[in-house]
Amino acid sequence: MSRILLVEKGRDMASLLLEGLQRAGHHVEHIDDGVAALDRILTSPPALTLLDTALPRIDGLRVLEEVRSHSDHPIIVLTARTREADMLRGLELGADDYVCKPFSPREVVARVNTVLRRHAQRRRLATPSPSVAFGDAPGRVQIEGRPAVLTGRELRLLQTLSREPGRVFPRSALLEAAFPDALDVNERAVDGHIKNLRKKLAAASPSHDWIRSIYGVGFVFEERPA
Repeated sequence: MSRILLVEKGRDMASLLLEGLQRAGHHVEHIDDGVAALDRILTSPPALTLLDTALPRIDGLRVLEEVRSHSDHPIIVLTARTREADMLRGLELGADDYVCKPFSPREVVARVNTVLRRHAQRRRLATPSPSVAFGDAPGRVQIEGRPAVLTGRELRLLQTLSREPGRVFPRSALLEAAFPDALDVNERAVDGHIKNLRKKLAAASPSHDWIRSIYGVGFVFEERPA
């Protein structure tokens, strides 16, 4: 059973989704306000969030953008907007999936289960360096026991690099890891995020250079010499 946060202002729609998700075995919490939803995701993240775009105080896309600056937390966007530009905007901001209203609760449950499986698989595939510990709180890691706070993109880069210490990852692979849904992003965008990541790792563990640049190729995560 997974803990799902349902952020939906429509009472009738929320009731239908609550019933469908609970019947599928999930524990569901319902919030109908953007500010409250953002606070809950960042302070006590559920397994997945279903996020309506039309919310009081802060709309869903702004919530999504803020969460993505801290975490790769799974988010499915629910919206009545059917224009392609609106859907692309949600995906570019980092939504894991995008469901247009009207929809059936069974469709949403199926998509929830698919995204949860995909997210769990990504985590299983990541076997990070023993020097790096990834915490449950969004963006929080430890380098040799010392804490660091990363953005969502920095976190995904570190997960990718530290999964296979000593392997040189080309910029194209790191671009896909850090910007999985972005369109027309130059590979050099990776360099800025790597630069910031290296600064944060150095601040936490200053006696070792954890990420090394390989000229013309990409980057490699290197363990401290024994």
